[in-house]
Amino acid sequence: MSVTGHTSADTPADQAAKGGKSVSIRDVAAAAGVSYQTVSRVINGNASVKEATRERVQEAIRALGFRPNAAARALANRDTRSLTVVTSNTTLYGYAATLQGVEEAARAAGFTVGISVLESEADEHVRATVNRAADSSSGLVVIAYDSAGVRALDCVPDGHPVSAAVEAPAGPLSNSLPRAWIDDAEAAAEATRYLLELGHPTVHYVALPSTTHASRRTAGWRAALEAAGAPVPEPVGAGWDAVAGYDAGRRLAQDPGVTAVLCGNDDLALGVLRAMYEAGRPVPGQVSVVGFDNAPQSAFYTPALTTVEMDFTDLGRACFALLHDVLAGTSTAAALPPVPRPRLVVRESADVHHPAPTP
Repeated sequence: MSVTGHTSADTPADQAAKGGKSVSIRDVAAAAGVSYQTVSRVINGNASVKEATRERVQEAIRALGFRPNAAARALANRDTRSLTVVTSNTTLYGYAATLQGVEEAARAAGFTVGISVLESEADEHVRATVNRAADSSSGLVVIAYDSAGVRALDCVPDGHPVSAAVEAPAGPLSNSLPRAWIDDAEAAAEATRYLLELGHPTVHYVALPSTTHASRRTAGWRAALEAAGAPVPEPVGAGWDAVAGYDAGRRLAQDPGVTAVLCGNDDLALGVLRAMYEAGRPVPGQVSVVGFDNAPQSAFYTPALTTVEMDFTDLGRACFALLHDVLAGTSTAAALPPVPRPRLVVRESADVHHPAPTP
């Protein structure tokens, strides 16, 4: 994992003097030329710190006007039961359900949970948000389903306890950072095969933005088409919500050859359903639509949505289990707790394809 430091040429003291910037434990560490763990030990009176180092840290604390808070004590006393979830979204189903799973598991273990929202992908904002979160709790869980979350994960200070919920990796892990994911490649392939078995000549795909060079979900969809010898259309879509799905659906609805659509999540599917309705292309009469996630409301769409169930709540619990192992000193690197395999939930939005009669 990479570590990102200050990008300004100013010293921490100069930055603190400008505009009242709050001083963090990392500012003290940078000014004293030591690690933030050493600053934490000084604050907590740890006798293992050399006297000269202690004096240098204390001078930096005085010069910067730093006020030790619970974070410094937490970093030195790992039995402090608090964590912060860093995420760019708290409303989309996958994010919210993952957060729910983290909170449920943490509460059962006696931990308090805070939330720190990434409101921008800008490096400066992400770095500042992660630093504040790291200062306020003894552990972090990063929901890294998007580029902002991936950047946040890269900004976590080296050595700080962390785990992450991530998109299924496209290849071998690059480091031993504890992370959990749901492998959705086979689920996407299963949903695609299901539509092909209904007689559709191919399956179009409304994709989610990906944090990897080769999305596992997209790979599963493509592999199923190729194995069946079916045409592989170019994926469409550039977002996460129903608006993005509606925009993609309007484009797809203009092509009479589109008879089956797999969507990257249920919000996208909702937008596609609306676009098809407005275009006079009934679902599932002319077009079959399948979603992903099995969000609670998907059973109440009209028609009820056939979708792939993803247990994000259990994924959140797995993330907490990984972090808890790190805090307890029993971590086994990137070991992944069991997460239920995705499954196809068949409802009303997909049906047998009946080719239009030739004139």
